[in-house]
Parts: sequence; structure tokens; C-alpha cells
Amino acid sequence: MLVTITALYAGLLALLLVILALRVSLRRIRADISLGEGEGKAPELRRAVRMHGNAAETIPIGLILLLLVEMLGYSAYILHGIGGALLLGRLLHPLGLAWDGRHFWARRLGMILTGAAIIVAALLCLLSAASSF
Repeated sequence: MLVTITALYAGLLALLLVILALRVSLRRIRADISLGEGEGKAPELRRAVRMHGNAAETIPIGLILLLLVEMLGYSAYILHGIGGALLLGRLLHPLGLAWDGRHFWARRLGMILTGAAIIVAALLCLLSAASSF
């Protein structure tokens, strides 16, 4: 079975993770901090670390669930709805942090979209599992 829809979102989200990791590295170089967050001396580094960390904490479970939903045979519309919400959520969240709190709506909407994608995919997995009993 081909899982091309999950592959699409996995590729895009992997690129996002690499970009966020690169931002952390560049902030470390600028702040001359090789480990940690600079104990309050580099707020830009702290934000970059959290942008990357939050993405790294949520993207894997979102992709695993998306893969399972695709393997369970759900429609492309549902898969793109989940994948699109996950991708948009993961893009908006770091933007909201990068804007230094002035655009908290972006961060909040990013959290909502990410959570919704994960919850919908999880419920579809549970529904499919329950129907097999």
C-alpha cells in the first residue's frame, strides 16, 4: 500500500523541523552559547529552542496517526484535512513565537490546529479499532 499523502506531509514537516533547528544553531552562534538557553541572556535563543522543541514534540505523533489513518483507508479529503491542519498549525505556532508575543493569535491558532489534527486522527484510529471487535 502506498502512503503518498502521509509522505507529502512528512516531507514538508521534516523540512520545517530542519529550518527550525537551523534557527536554533544560528541563534547559538550569535549569542555565543553552545549549550542550554543562556540563562536569560538570550531571549531569541530561548524562543528558537521552544519553536523547534514544540515542533519536535508534536510532529511525530501527528505523522504516526496520519499514517495509520491513511493505512486504514480513509479518504484523501480526510487525510489532507488532518495533514493540512497539522502543517498549518506547525507553521503558525513558531510564527506566533517569532513575533515576540505581539501576534499571540498565530501561536494559539497553531496550537488549536495541531491539537485538532491529532485528536481527529486519534479518534478515527479508535473508531476503526472499535469497529473490528
